[in-house]
Amino acid sequence: MPPWLQLVIDSFWPLLSAGLIFTVPLTLITFVLGILLGFLVALARLYGPRPLVALVRFYVWLIRGTPLLVQLFLIFYGLPSAGIVLDAFTAAIIGFTLNIGAYSSEIIRATLAAIPKGQWEAAHSIGMSWPQAMWRVILPQAARIAVPPLSNTFISLVKDTSLAAAVTVPELFQAAQRLASVTYEPLILYTQTAVIYLMFSSVLSALQDKLERKLTHKETREVAP
Repeated sequence: MPPWLQLVIDSFWPLLSAGLIFTVPLTLITFVLGILLGFLVALARLYGPRPLVALVRFYVWLIRGTPLLVQLFLIFYGLPSAGIVLDAFTAAIIGFTLNIGAYSSEIIRATLAAIPKGQWEAAHSIGMSWPQAMWRVILPQAARIAVPPLSNTFISLVKDTSLAAAVTVPELFQAAQRLASVTYEPLILYTQTAVIYLMFSSVLSALQDKLERKLTHKETREVAP
């Protein structure tokens, strides 16, 4: 067996396990928290008082205008100077959540604003309160519009988690770095890492396509005579 093939076989499980133990949980946790934060920020942008609108607009401007890597460094390496020490995984969760929250808030805000005002008026005309109208009428329609861009954000997040290696999170990319420093075979190991990221992204893309088809089919049935 060629040495390079033996290396691929020997390193596959260490790399995959790092992805399953750290990359996948980091992606899922930060995406859920980021979507929740983005939803609150979007509501504040659309319906909040002026001081709150100004505050969340500043947050979105700041996060979208600075690199994610710099944000992670500020949280993990910068905050200890202010007496705030976080472990690597927690720092990564905070950094990715703040980042996803800012970007997803713009998607959610646009989808909520795209719902015709007549939908609000129809909901209020049958006695629904604002929260009831939002939950039962507006959000289901907005969700169908938001699924494709939010799904793309999720897939991008899987790849962006490789930046967590810079703050010592032992995820997939850092596992590859450690193996490369020992074996001196960066080309083989980084190529294998790219293939594993591609596997994760391909699975998520297939799930995204399935979800979009399901939503499209449901919408078609609802509008059919």
